[in-house]
Amino acid sequence: MGSYCPGADTHSQEQHSGRPGLTVVIPTYNERNNLRPIVCEILELLPGTHVVVVDDGSPDGTGEVADALAIDTGAVTVLHRTNKTGIGPAYIAGFRSALARETALVAAMDADGSHSARDLLRMITAAESADLVLGSRYVPGGQTYGWPLWRRLLSRSGGRYARVVLGVPVTDLTSGFKVYQREALVRLALDQITSDGYAFQIETTWQMIKQGMNVLEVPIVFRDRIAGKSKLSRMIVIEAAVVVWRLRFRRC
Repeated sequence: MGSYCPGADTHSQEQHSGRPGLTVVIPTYNERNNLRPIVCEILELLPGTHVVVVDDGSPDGTGEVADALAIDTGAVTVLHRTNKTGIGPAYIAGFRSALARETALVAAMDADGSHSARDLLRMITAAESADLVLGSRYVPGGQTYGWPLWRRLLSRSGGRYARVVLGVPVTDLTSGFKVYQREALVRLALDQITSDGYAFQIETTWQMIKQGMNVLEVPIVFRDRIAGKSKLSRMIVIEAAVVVWRLRFRRC
């Protein structure tokens, strides 16, 4: 498992090297082999960052890995949830924990290594001029590696479908790699969000746009997971397809 993060500065939890305070929320389910490398990469590249891991009772021991990271680094908070209720509720729990820390920025990242802390550095810089920075696979400079053709087509077509239905100028509405300004995240009606999976990502971005907040897409390199299994399911895809129409006609 490993007992520490080599090279990580785990002492400062506040603003570091002129950067605004940052809390990163990472939901997990069966990510035992992926969690430590991504958390260590974050702490090495972004000293002073705090990480909130939200584990939905992973049977593979992911929660124990997260607990060990909390002890080793002093920069990790672990939220243990006994039931697997989905990524949407997990993110909401993590966001509430992050907001309680009163850091200036709150990021959302996957636990499978598909999102890079190096891209997160650029997203933080871009957050100086945006309420929400979206890590985009499909703007110029963005790339996706390791997915089969059907998965790339599904992702691209799903994003275009949501964009057309909602009429918004966002290329990658299903992206889960985000950096929120604290004030913008506070304005999200978290209690009213019931979507999960892709639909959760679409709904949170949609809420930002409807409230007139500035959403900026930054190109990222997305790499498919090395270990573990994807959480994508047919029901998640169907939910996203239905939710965009509900959002389209919602009065807000």
